Amino acid sequence: MGRVAVVGTGQTKFEARVPEKTYYELAFDVAKEALNEAGITHRDVDSAVYGIYNDLFERQVMPDTFVHDYLGFYGKSGTRVTTGGATGAYAFRAGYAEVASGLSDTTIVIGVEKAQDVFDWAQYKSTPEVLKSIAYSSDMTWEYPLGVQAASSYALLATAHMRKYGTTEEQAALVSVKNHGNAKNNPYAQSPMDITVEDVMKSRMISYPFKMLDCSLYTEGASAVILMSEKKVREMGISDPVWVAGIGSSNDRSFPGFRSVNDFLGNYGDIADLRGHYEAARIAYRAAGIQNPLKELDLAEIHDAFSFTEIQGYEAMGLAHPGKGGKFIEDGIPQIHGDLPVSPSGGLIGAGHAVGATGVMQIVEITKQLTGEAGKRQVEIRNGKGLAHSIGGPGSSYCTVTILEA
Repeated sequence: MGRVAVVGTGQTKFEARVPEKTYYELAFDVAKEALNEAGITHRDVDSAVYGIYNDLFERQVMPDTFVHDYLGFYGKSGTRVTTGGATGAYAFRAGYAEVASGLSDTTIVIGVEKAQDVFDWAQYKSTPEVLKSIAYSSDMTWEYPLGVQAASSYALLATAHMRKYGTTEEQAALVSVKNHGNAKNNPYAQSPMDITVEDVMKSRMISYPFKMLDCSLYTEGASAVILMSEKKVREMGISDPVWVAGIGSSNDRSFPGFRSVNDFLGNYGDIADLRGHYEAARIAYRAAGIQNPLKELDLAEIHDAFSFTEIQGYEAMGLAHPGKGGKFIEDGIPQIHGDLPVSPSGGLIGAGHAVGATGVMQIVEITKQLTGEAGKRQVEIRNGKGLAHSIGGPGSSYCTVTILEA
């Protein structure tokens, strides 16, 4: 496998609604920005990979083909990835494989979502269509008829973690306080605000133990990156790009209740532990030569669709011992000026969750941080390495971990 570099990025503001633009116009905006940053045009792109989660969001089956056409990529290879909340990260993984394998020298990865177009304003008093379309990602035979939604699916993992390790709602609330605060320094973020643990605890209950401020908001927006082979980087004379040092992915069982300590992932615990995430991190660290992530990484973007999920992510990424994720944030380690800043972008809770674009946004953020271009949210870069952790699917059955290196 050849080395692959990130040579250009593009990002729109994440917003509750962008009614003035279609999903392919949002994709155009980030593609143009990324191409300009890389110093190339659409004619120099060999292939494209699109992260678009849900046909129902866009009210369009196969939306990627319309993006591909609109961007002028007809005649070139284009493919789409959809893996729930991990869609953008798996699209990045597919783009990386495209270049590392030698199939392409230059690939563009675009994540885009128009999650609120699906809202049925005529039926606003009923369950919003956006939530129904996400619920369809659960098992339609048993789980969906019993009322499973995204929040309740992940709440099961959170309550299991609380019962096994004693993690508290107040510890999880610290994640929300941190990430909403970090978002204040991110001009692309949807939900920048100053809040307290008490504010989180008093916010409306969504699905125990998640309160409103424990949850990310569905978002409209787009992100893009240009990936280039080492040979092409040298030919172009691009100096000091950000390299992909390692990628690890792992899918767990789709029914969390079937995750036994006796099966092949048993070494990583049970339903309280994000087992596939431990495996994805192990693969990524091995590829990147990382043995002590807490000391060797400069920052991490950890998927926080819900506050408890970030705490579980600390543990799965090897930043905290199992069961010690709550203590990890109590000690201030993942704060923006802590020993290992986590989600200086504001994460999903602060920046927003544009599903198909989210995993790409994380890559954009790590790239900007490693190149010293993150503005007011810039963290100290000592080792030149950052981690992006993205999850999705029923009970977080999908996980991809990416290590970038400057």
